[in-house]
Amino acid sequence: MLIHKDSLNELRQRFKLNIYEVKIWTSLLSRGIAAASELADISGVPRSRCYDVLESLEKKGFIIMKIGKPIKYIAVQPNAVVDRVKKGLSEEAEQQIKVVEKVANTDLFKELELLHKTGIKKVDPESITNSVAGRTNVNSFLKDMLLRAKGSVTIATNEEGIKHKVKVLKKVNENLTRKKIKVRLYTNAQPNYNVNNVEIIPTKHDARFVNIDNEEIFFIMTGKDPEFDSGVWIKSPYFVKALNDLFEGSL
Repeated sequence: MLIHKDSLNELRQRFKLNIYEVKIWTSLLSRGIAAASELADISGVPRSRCYDVLESLEKKGFIIMKIGKPIKYIAVQPNAVVDRVKKGLSEEAEQQIKVVEKVANTDLFKELELLHKTGIKKVDPESITNSVAGRTNVNSFLKDMLLRAKGSVTIATNEEGIKHKVKVLKKVNENLTRKKIKVRLYTNAQPNYNVNNVEIIPTKHDARFVNIDNEEIFFIMTGKDPEFDSGVWIKSPYFVKALNDLFEGSL
């Protein structure tokens, strides 16, 4: 059975294989067991490359070599291949995380922080703004904001947005609690939610924003579809503090 070119390209991306590896692997799957010469004929991979490709697939756990004359190869069951690939990716990710974590303790990282501090002083705080589109991106941006908090977090949300805010809060609650961040959540929704160390306060306002340390604020707008959710972020201590005073004064 021949596999469509688009499917071959998708397999390349999913399993991180080159085109020759994909062709040999799928050809062997269709046969179950075959010699290198047969696989070269079926797949169209040059015979001069076939043995190198088979050796690579064997090392990656996609096939098994059967000793004999001639040497034949057996296709590993796809489910087993998926498990091996997942394990390999997980181990690779763990190694990369360790490498990145080690960077934070190096002189190079200190130089990067110094560069940022030097550069940020040249930026007018009133001009630091950003826009975010899509619910996934909005929630991710919100999570990063909460992790930056140093003293206080003020959240205002409504019936439509509270479940998303609570979900994000629960993900970072341990971090906020450890840093003893004061978190207040104002909402006009029914008080059916409970998050440890978060004060939930009823309000009549139908507002949606997140204020971090009275220095930065994120206004959130909901679209008809999650992809159309959006937010506007502003970092301006004077503006954010004044807005927060107005909000609390209206309660």
